[in-house]
Amino acid sequence: MSSFEIYFYTNIAKKVRYYRKKNRLTQEQLSEMLGLNLKYIGHVERCERRISNTTLIKLFILLKIQPEEFYKFDNKISEKNLR
Repeated sequence: MSSFEIYFYTNIAKKVRYYRKKNRLTQEQLSEMLGLNLKYIGHVERCERRISNTTLIKLFILLKIQPEEFYKFDNKISEKNLR
């Protein structure tokens, strides 16, 4: 994987975790709401799997996320906010 891909998917993982926690959902709850395997979101958040565009669109609709906000990778999401 290129350094850009690592950067991109790491930031996607951070954003998925941020919005999941902001909505007070467990990984399993969000996976179920998206119609996915219960472990899927955990795999995405640990960068073990790459999330599909289809699943991202479902996530945006479900959690009312604006794509332009989701894709801002300005590193304002600290590790503290992810816990």
